[in-house]
Formats: sequence, structure tokens, C-alpha cells
Amino acid sequence: MKFQSTRDQNAAKYSAAQVIKQGLAADGGLFVPESIPTLTFEEIEALRSADYPTRAAGILGKFLSDYTEEELLADCRAAYAETSFVGGAAPLVALDDTIHSLELWHGPTAAFKDMALQIMPRLLSRALVKTGEERTALILVATSGDTGKAALEGYKDIDRIKIAVFYPVDGVSRVQKLQMQTQTGDNVYVCAINGNFDDAQTGVKKIFSDKNAVSYLNDKGYFFSSANSINWGRLAPQIVYYVSAYCDLLNKGTLKMGEKMNVTVPTGNFGNILAAYIAKLMGLPIDRLVCASNQNNVLTDFFNTGTYDRNRTFHLTMSPSMDILISSNLERLIYFVAGAERTTKYMESLNKTGAYTVDADVKAKIDESFCGFFTDEAKTADTIRRTMERCGYLADTHTAVALSAAEQYIAQTGDRKPMVVASTASPYKFANDVYRSLYGETPSDPLAALDELSARTSTEIPYPLRGIGERKVRFTDVVPSADMWKAVQKYLG
Repeated sequence: MKFQSTRDQNAAKYSAAQVIKQGLAADGGLFVPESIPTLTFEEIEALRSADYPTRAAGILGKFLSDYTEEELLADCRAAYAETSFVGGAAPLVALDDTIHSLELWHGPTAAFKDMALQIMPRLLSRALVKTGEERTALILVATSGDTGKAALEGYKDIDRIKIAVFYPVDGVSRVQKLQMQTQTGDNVYVCAINGNFDDAQTGVKKIFSDKNAVSYLNDKGYFFSSANSINWGRLAPQIVYYVSAYCDLLNKGTLKMGEKMNVTVPTGNFGNILAAYIAKLMGLPIDRLVCASNQNNVLTDFFNTGTYDRNRTFHLTMSPSMDILISSNLERLIYFVAGAERTTKYMESLNKTGAYTVDADVKAKIDESFCGFFTDEAKTADTIRRTMERCGYLADTHTAVALSAAEQYIAQTGDRKPMVVASTASPYKFANDVYRSLYGETPSDPLAALDELSARTSTEIPYPLRGIGERKVRFTDVVPSADMWKAVQKYLG
């Protein structure tokens, strides 16, 4: 399996180890496989009886062909061990006869990013060996909350890797901020920026493409890599849990082999729902992909109109991981349906004007799989409360956006196929907003909200978040987004 840029189909092709090491294509595009491997019903049948690490190794092996079966299985067993994923990796919980919550947050940072960022550092470490790389990898991460902590936790104290994480100073929850500020490890650095997530993401991309920065790093024995979902090594593991969810629906008797499920994903950077689309392209029986947005509904408008326009008001919401107006992974979807030439044209328009409109045939192709719905702040809070009252299920703010979108889709279409809703974070990561949504009052303190929410709902605080307010704060830097490269240089000494 070889990989190529979304912006040049005739450019050089790379191995999986090379694209995991490099992260972003030299022309600014994203790496995609030159072909999509198939997943047969016979293979799904075999995976039904397997545990999650075995399922993961089987799916990853279809894309990462320069990794051996033994290497992938060993890495998956280490990544998804019960000691890290207390409560299991990606369990499926039925909320009613139609909606099933795919809980992706039982890992060491209580967010779905753990599903990829526990395996990705292992893949990168092997990639350094496979490609003969002698320099140290410098991972740069822009985060809207969860990716940063998950990447820090995954890469901490890994040999020949350093990591620097940037987050919007006022764009993450109190718990998310403390998770990053108190991160342990000798090879990690965390810095806030005055700006939003898009500013942080743009800053990271500028550093990546700065030839002087690349030369500076090389002279010091480093090279750039990424842990965001622009890196294929981050995206590929996300494909697995949709396959796993289908296997679990088969095992529960909810579906028979070949019958289709629908999927709803709360979406910001578009990587998580893109993984479901790739699973569909492989042959997993998925019908509709419902893209759920919060008040920053740039994707909803895109799916409704075919125009992507980031020139709009940016909203800080109670679902901050979705507070994004530049959804980087949408470029991969455009490539799959429109090809490299038109993808390049659309991305050039986005960079110059902040907007683009896809051609009619591209829009029609996207409509075969996708639809979009959004949920404002009031409806998000109402969904949290109603879900608890109706199902006894405690949902976080992002999962609530997805549940609302799933409900809107079902009400609009009458489609009662099993709906898998990606539950992307523990409610305790956003305990303050969840508590206020349930009870109409604000807790005495954002950290006290964890204990108060646990007491009133009779649910347990997940192990990664217990006692978070008592941990030592290590990182307090705040810089303008224009000074991110200076912060990196300071970190490297």
C-alpha cells in the first residue's frame, strides 16, 4: 500500500511508515492511500469473535502493509490494554431501540483521541527505524482541547520524540486546560495562544511549511511530524472502531450480516467522521453518515449548499472541541469524490478567499453518503437533560450535539436503521456545563463540579480525572499566535 498527496496524483508515492513519520505532504496536501482496501463479509464474520486489539491489528494491516502482522498485534495489545482502557475500548451502549452510543472515551485521557493516540506513538517509533531516520521527531500539535492531552499522554517519555502542544487560552474547558498544564514527561511542552483553534492550527501549518524552520530543526538534529488527524497514522486507527461497532451490533443480534447501520459523529476537524466514510468505502455496511455540528455550523452549511465558507462569526461553545471553522480533513473527502486537480483548486480558493463551492457532480456524490445537522447551545443543554431523564444516560456536551443531530435526522427521514452515535468524551471533562444543563444552576467551581455531578447522578468520575485539581501545574506560557515558532525555539533551547 502506497500513499500520495490529495493535491497531486502524479507526485511521488510513499510507504505507510514514511507518511506516518512525515505527517503532511510537501505540497501542503494530506496523504491518502492510492487505493482503498476491501473488507469482505467473511472478514467481518471472523472479527466478530475477536477482541478489540485483534480487530484493530486486522484493519490497520490493510493500510500499513510495511508493518508486520506481529508488530501490529503487539502494538495494539499494548495500546488497548485493560490497564489503560478501564471499561473497555469502544464499548457500544444501547440507549433505545435505534440509537447506540459508541463510547470512545475510556482511555487514559477520557476522550476519543486516545483510541488513535495510544497506538500512534508506537507506529511512529517503528517508522523511525523502518525509514532509517536518525534525527529526533518534533511533534507539533494544535488542539481544541482533547487532542493535545491525548498526544501528550501518548508520546510522553518516548525515546527520540519531543512534543509541543498549542491550545487557545480561552477555548478549552477548565478540566482540559488542567490536563495539559499538569502533564508529566521530560519531552513535553505546552503553550496557550491568544486566539482560537483555527489560529493555532494555521500557526502549526505555517511552521511546518517554513523552509527556514525546517532547516533550523535539521541543523539541531530534529524533523517535524504531526499528531493531528492530518497524519494518516492518527486517522487509520479511527477506522477500526466503526468496524468494531458493526461487529458488536451483529453479536447483539441487532443486525444481520449485510444489513446497514447509520453513523452520527460530532465533528470539528472532520477526521472522525471521515474514518467512518473510509470504512464504508472499504465495504462496511454503512448507509448514512450524519455530520453533527454545534453553533459553528460551517459543515452543516456545506452539506446543505455545497459551499464551504469560513468567513463567519466564531462562537465559543460548551462543546469546545468542535469550535472549528477550518475542517482540515474535509480535504480528504473532496479528494475521494473529486480527484486531486479539483481538490487543489478548491483548497487554493479556501486559502485566498476563505471559501469554495464544489461542482454539482461532487455535491451529488457527497450527498449519497452525508447529511448535516447542527445544534445550538440551548438545544445541546436540553439534549443532555432529556437523555438523562429518558435513558438514564449521562452524555457530555459533544455527544449531546451528536444525539441531537441523530434525533433530527430520524425525525426528518423516519429512517429507523440502527444509529451508532460516536460518544467522544467523558461527561466529566465538561462537568460544569453538563451539571448546569441538568440542573439549571452553576456549580460553585468548575473543579467542584466533578464531585457534585458524581453525587447527584450516582456515576463515577473516570480514573484519569480524579484529583485533577491537586496536580502540579507545569506549563503557564501564553503567546500571540504569531509567536508560536519563537515558543518552539525556546522549548528546544
